[in-house]
Amino acid sequence: MEVMIAQIPIDDEAPIPADLVPPIMWMKICDPDTVLPAVPAGTDVRVLIPTGAQFASLRTTLAAQRIPYREVRYLREQEVIANTDPHAGLISAVGIHGRVTHSSRPLIGAAAQAARDGFDLMWHEHTGTETASVPPIPADTIIPAQWVRFLPHPVLNPAQAQAIPQIVGTNDHLLVVAPTGAGKTVIGMVGVLRTVLEQGRKAAWLVPQRSLTEELNRELDSWRSRGLRVERLSGEHRVDAERIRAADLWVTTTEKFEALSRTSSMREALAEVGCLVVDEIHLLGDRSRGSFLEAILARVRDDGSRIRIVGLSATVANADQLASWLHARTVRVHWRPTQLTWQLPMVANHADWSLTEAAKIRATASIVTAVSEGDGSVLVFCGSKRSVRRTALIIAANRGADVFHIDPDDTDGVYSACQAARIGLHYKGWEHKREAEQGFRERDLNVLVATSTVAAGVNLPARAVVVQDTEVAMKPIDVATVQQMFGRAGRLGAGERQGWAFLLVNETERAIWQRKLLSGFRVNSQIHLSLAEHVLAEAIQGRIQSICDAERWWRHTLAHHEGSHDMTPVRHAVGFLLEGEFLQRVQTSDETDGLAPTELGMVTGRLMVSPTVCHELRLTLSSIGLPESADDAENELIEVMATHIPKLAHAAVSEALKSRVLHVKWAHGIIDHGPGHEPPAPDDAAASYTPGDLARAAMLAIANSPNAFHRNARTIGGIPYSTLSPVLEEAPRYLHWLGCQGFLSTVHPWVAIVAADLSRRIRWRRCQPPRGSGRLLWMCEQMATAAHAEDIVPELWAAATNHGRTDPDWTETGRPRGCRLDQSSYALLLNERTTGHTFTEVNGQFTASCPSTATLVTWSGTDYDTVPAAQGPAGTATRPQNPTGAALFTRRGDYRATGWLNDYQQILKGRSQMSD
Repeated sequence: MEVMIAQIPIDDEAPIPADLVPPIMWMKICDPDTVLPAVPAGTDVRVLIPTGAQFASLRTTLAAQRIPYREVRYLREQEVIANTDPHAGLISAVGIHGRVTHSSRPLIGAAAQAARDGFDLMWHEHTGTETASVPPIPADTIIPAQWVRFLPHPVLNPAQAQAIPQIVGTNDHLLVVAPTGAGKTVIGMVGVLRTVLEQGRKAAWLVPQRSLTEELNRELDSWRSRGLRVERLSGEHRVDAERIRAADLWVTTTEKFEALSRTSSMREALAEVGCLVVDEIHLLGDRSRGSFLEAILARVRDDGSRIRIVGLSATVANADQLASWLHARTVRVHWRPTQLTWQLPMVANHADWSLTEAAKIRATASIVTAVSEGDGSVLVFCGSKRSVRRTALIIAANRGADVFHIDPDDTDGVYSACQAARIGLHYKGWEHKREAEQGFRERDLNVLVATSTVAAGVNLPARAVVVQDTEVAMKPIDVATVQQMFGRAGRLGAGERQGWAFLLVNETERAIWQRKLLSGFRVNSQIHLSLAEHVLAEAIQGRIQSICDAERWWRHTLAHHEGSHDMTPVRHAVGFLLEGEFLQRVQTSDETDGLAPTELGMVTGRLMVSPTVCHELRLTLSSIGLPESADDAENELIEVMATHIPKLAHAAVSEALKSRVLHVKWAHGIIDHGPGHEPPAPDDAAASYTPGDLARAAMLAIANSPNAFHRNARTIGGIPYSTLSPVLEEAPRYLHWLGCQGFLSTVHPWVAIVAADLSRRIRWRRCQPPRGSGRLLWMCEQMATAAHAEDIVPELWAAATNHGRTDPDWTETGRPRGCRLDQSSYALLLNERTTGHTFTEVNGQFTASCPSTATLVTWSGTDYDTVPAAQGPAGTATRPQNPTGAALFTRRGDYRATGWLNDYQQILKGRSQMSD
């Protein structure tokens, strides 16, 4: 066939320098039937072709015509780059499935230049000669000999040998920029060892995801046996405060470190930190977590800070700008232990997204087959959990497995079929994740299909990486994430000296991605997305005590360094926090106006929730009339949560699951309808999925079918448990915040009590707690203490409910078995319940006796009033007149109320069986 020019629209038509002499005709050919075009004499012709017997004839032709060619083992691109027509300039034609199409206009301008640069890069990487390996350098020639035993190897690679002298020889902040796979972890280790062993101070190692704290924690296990105290800190892994204070090294997520910074009891321990190792520091540009990292670094980079920053970064386009902001020295490492070849295989666009997805899965399966036939291992990255399962099944089918009767949501069936085909799966919530990691490391499995968790640092290298989707959880993937994924290819620890990376793209994406990958990732500040939250955090820590302080803090941010010098956004953030009563004006010693956090602001900062979202929740809930029942109240609260909390409103769910989500939502979360009774189907007019429906379905199922969440549950109403997990992790944080408002009296009592109950029912869902369980679960949490709650609360709950307890209002004073409080602390807890305290109504006014510091709230409709009270009788609220209800909230978190809110005092008889 004749090589034709592909039609791919491209917007950027920037002029290309007209210095391409002689004319070129560069070709990537992965179709063995390609006919070589005639070209003018003197043209620079170059050809890249795959290895393999089917290209023998083409190789013979190229040799006979003396056309230079180089072989690229797994070449999957068909492309022509030429400027043989002096009137057309440089053009590029791209093929689909190995064939260049007849369709529209070629790529020109900057897109054609990017294609040329991409070819040039691949051409020079495949010279046909082996690059001589660089001998390792003994570690004890660079670092003290007594430190070497803490390193994974007694020798250093060239990247480590280049960077580590800057660690041990200076006290400067450092930004180490190196390709993925260059061994940056060892560089971070030396930074920690110098701080702990030589300077006698603590170190903190920040990683971007919880799963990575586990990975790094495993790598540092040997340090514990050698006497160093290493503590892993992340959201689901709680550690006793004394162990945190005593540790030499904290391995922590960015968010957990920020939470420690906001905790007053940790101030002394934080003051002992001498080194902050920041893994993946380029994630400053990440929209979801970059702002927290920027806030931390803005604090630490301050000239007055005694903490040294060692930033470990992937290759970024503006590394010098980052280093300038951090007052850091840049260490650029270009060495990589293996050669990496990346490609952008293209699939056709379809109006039906499912056809495009199917084409990508077929392309993935084809690449996997080619690589694994040569005993290679392959990592496949997908944009969703369901896509992981579906792709794994198709690859298994390519290997002869009978999968056509297996639904991708049948997790047991997917596991069995894929395991037999040597395919592992890896994503958050997949119960066989650890088994898959081990099997892939030991090469019992040679394919691992995963979400982006593996890309961010879990050490699972492979010969080839396939990035199947350009969106993750329905959000565009960024260049840094793709570079991380590519970096898993050909990692030396797996015995692979060549790495192959493939990003599957459609016709409109290819030119854009080629230019992005060639130019690299640029880090841009994201702090503007949550500015009020970080201003509040600085106020809580005492760094912002005035408008001038806020403006001074802004000048330390990356945003300001990048050129955002306007102080208006900061002033608006302060104004919002004052209006929302998160901050208050105070008189300073020099009689000027100062700023201080209110108790509401302190709670908001401690719980790490967005004050912007919280304020919106509070305003929306205040506009709702008083519900008439607990059912109505829970429905109202769930609707507001699902609508106004961004992570709930935009929780990802696959198209295939949306009908199941709608069934659960329309059934009001009632999962088990009994024999012969199907859940009501949405009518056609209202059946379309709307943002927040997954959150509505998840929270309604918790509220109305608690028994569906037993420990062996894989699906809830046909929805995989892993799909619901992100909602069920996010919702309790904001519900807990609303529950705390009862004592502060910033929301109506019905909101605080219903939220407190539902928050604990969601958090402890595996205990299957029904309505009214919140107070008993609160008591279990208090007795277990925060450090031991995950293990002890279920045990205390089981013991209490097995003995018929439905509330925490027992009269016995002896500590229950399993209680982690000492006797005096337990006695104090008993006194801080609302147990035995009743409301007295005289002439339409309520009074109550208080066990400790408490708040009495009375209401009539949506109007309510508060009487703060210390221990003893609480006074009578003066507003509203003739109240219809009353509630009592203790500072520690217990509550009691009248009317239908009394349903939340204890587990009502029969409620635990409601979903049976």
